[in-house]
Amino acid sequence: MPSPRVRIYNPKTIAAPTGYSHVAEVLRGRLVFIAGQIAKNAEGEVVGKNDYRAQAEQVFRNIQLALESAGATFDDVVKLTYYLRDASHLPEVRAVRDRYVNTKNPPASTAVEVSGLASPEFLLEVEAIASVE
Repeated sequence: MPSPRVRIYNPKTIAAPTGYSHVAEVLRGRLVFIAGQIAKNAEGEVVGKNDYRAQAEQVFRNIQLALESAGATFDDVVKLTYYLRDASHLPEVRAVRDRYVNTKNPPASTAVEVSGLASPEFLLEVEAIASVE
């Protein structure tokens, strides 16, 4: 359900996006910034070596835990930024993401292909911004 604190939409003057929204306007509340999450579990072990879907599962689990620590949920997320070593795997990452976000009104998003991340075993990193009452 859309939050009364946030208005997420696509201006009719911009081409319609696929799988994300162009604008997320925070009307009131506090902002929570979640640092880029990688595929490490609570024990610090890398999850899903060479497997985008498995790494995305851990990344979104980590984001969910970070949101919960701030009293937020994925319904409060207004922006996601994806860093992928190979952008052709974005559909796999989105398939995982779609189990977490409101797909009828998804957050504003940016995806960037990068040559590397903090360590070579990481295939993606995702950061989030949420608006919480």
